[in-house]
Amino acid sequence: MKKPPEPMYLPDVESHESDGHYGRMIAMARSSGFAPPQIWHLFAYKPRMTDALSAFTHEVMRGPSPLSAGLRELIAAYTSRRNACVF
Repeated sequence: MKKPPEPMYLPDVESHESDGHYGRMIAMARSSGFAPPQIWHLFAYKPRMTDALSAFTHEVMRGPSPLSAGLRELIAAYTSRRNACVF
């Protein structure tokens, strides 16, 4: 059984209720028995400030590139692992 993630150091961010896109994704994950990625909490907390970051990340990972989306995901996973970050 997978152990739940450690609580965030920002309890106000993690407990913030949002009816935006990421708030709905958090609610759906929780209702399905999954712990949502902690970055979703940040995106849900300040959506106006994080919409640009979300769009940037999507473009980097899915936009036109000489690298396939799969290879970009592999690079991201490798980098996260090297940084001891749960991907």
